Amino acid sequence: MAAQFVIGIDLGTTNCVLAYTPLDSEKPEVKLLPIPQLVAPSTVESRDSLPSFTYLANASETAGGLYDLSDAKGRDFAVGEVARKQSAEMPDRTVGAAKSWLSHSKVDRHQAILPWKAPEDVPKISPVTASRRYLEHLVDAWHKSFPDAPVTEQHVVLTVPASFDASARELTREAALAAGLPDSLILLEEPQAATYAWLADRGDSWRKCLGVNDRLLVCDVGGGTTDLTLVEVTEEAGALQLERKAVGNHLLVGGDNMDLAIAWHVSKLFREQGVDLDPWQSVSLWHSCRVAKEALLSEDGPETHSVAVLGRGSRLIGGTVSVDVERQKVLDLLADGFFAECSLDDEPVKQRASGFQEIGLPFEADTAVTRHLAAFLKRHGREGEHASRPTHVLFNGGVFKAGSLKQAVMKRLSAWFSDEPPQLLDGTHDLDFAVSRGAASYGWAKQRGGIRIRGGAARSYYVGIETAGLAIPGAPRPLKALCVVPAGMEEGTEVDIPSDNIGLVVGEAARFRFFSSSVRKDDQPGSIVNRWAPDEIVETDSLEATLDKEDDIEDDYVPVQFHSQITELGVFELWCVHAAMDRRWKLEFSVRDDAEV
Repeated sequence: MAAQFVIGIDLGTTNCVLAYTPLDSEKPEVKLLPIPQLVAPSTVESRDSLPSFTYLANASETAGGLYDLSDAKGRDFAVGEVARKQSAEMPDRTVGAAKSWLSHSKVDRHQAILPWKAPEDVPKISPVTASRRYLEHLVDAWHKSFPDAPVTEQHVVLTVPASFDASARELTREAALAAGLPDSLILLEEPQAATYAWLADRGDSWRKCLGVNDRLLVCDVGGGTTDLTLVEVTEEAGALQLERKAVGNHLLVGGDNMDLAIAWHVSKLFREQGVDLDPWQSVSLWHSCRVAKEALLSEDGPETHSVAVLGRGSRLIGGTVSVDVERQKVLDLLADGFFAECSLDDEPVKQRASGFQEIGLPFEADTAVTRHLAAFLKRHGREGEHASRPTHVLFNGGVFKAGSLKQAVMKRLSAWFSDEPPQLLDGTHDLDFAVSRGAASYGWAKQRGGIRIRGGAARSYYVGIETAGLAIPGAPRPLKALCVVPAGMEEGTEVDIPSDNIGLVVGEAARFRFFSSSVRKDDQPGSIVNRWAPDEIVETDSLEATLDKEDDIEDDYVPVQFHSQITELGVFELWCVHAAMDRRWKLEFSVRDDAEV
């Protein structure tokens, strides 16, 4: 069966959205899929988005069928709006921010660890399982609306943060395939999806807004991450083209951090009323403040919003305590804390690490997005430039529904580049749905022809090679980094990596270490880096694997050289080729976030 639709899915930290467009239309006709979901126990309604929350029901709720669906009886969990509501009342049974946990390399993302720090009697699920459940719900909703168009037969584009490393992307893909999405699904960077949404909104008139050598800064502040991307306008055969030049490092700062900041402010208001919240109430308050933020930041948001938590004291059991939060106070709090005034030479503040640290989400020590932005622009300036000078800015993420926060960023940029301040690119698209709509538009353009953002690999990738020499007790052997994917390597290309023979461990478990750099863009295949600064080359997740050892191989180490390939689907294949025998071993990672889209 030939594909009938392109499906674009935004697997968001806070909300999931599915957009689609028929393939046989002359231009993308993107629509949002209504998603049936529980909005209260035993009550189903359709909404344009699915909140990314999972509620883990207790035994009595399961026995009572409170979270049953027409085609799913005896369910012990619920996803969507009803789970989002439960996050404020039952935070220890509610999973949120699963997407942020997918990128947390210090925990096993296949293990049942969420809700984090929940009591022992509460069931838990893994970040991968939570992500799979949201996608399963979207797949079920699609089949209810289009029973004659199986999702496995459609062209599917799933978005991920541009800053997701290869492991986080591979885990996302794993969850997607387990949910029933097709093997051919494409992963697309969220800032680029937002750009495609703007292009679709503008049509052919985008060429009147952008010209040759213009640089577009996409500033995407989502629920869990901040993504920064630079897209440059080039010319080829007299026609304007778009080329992605740089992506930022993984920044775990976004709407979740803002919710915590508002919760801190509200807790002071409670204390002024003589109410000292306990840890359980504090977690509940965090979730309640997310609802308050979304209401207050909307265009027609109220001047005040009431925040309530369940009472826990002897005088309050069975009731609630509440305070009113002012819209302007929240806007000022977010502007000062997350979009603070700074100079272009300022760097993000780094706090000295404590010797003992509680394992949790590794939020950025500095919440000022503006300082991270300054560092990003300095890191990716053209030769001879102090910093990359954007000519235009495109905002994405629900945070920027508040016009004052957009203005705060534009004010900082105008101060840095006062001689030629960048221009704001506005569109009519809703920031809540831009990513999913842009993903569908991109998929249509890929199949039918249209403007596409080029770029190749935004980062260089390296393998860690342990150096030979005498062992020193208590000290690891020095490590050098061998470049196996240069920045700019395109999809559908492959390259032999020139190097001396490297010893490959076979027949036993081994740890293979991988690194990447968003700033070393001149390294070529085979380049060796012996020393590097901490922010110059960063280690990604290692791969634990046991490579097959055939009977005619006697040694535990075999001499190999490397062959790299980036497939059309954006999968990075690293082949280890025996130097003397007809043998090859493959190590595979997904790096589509850095491949041409």
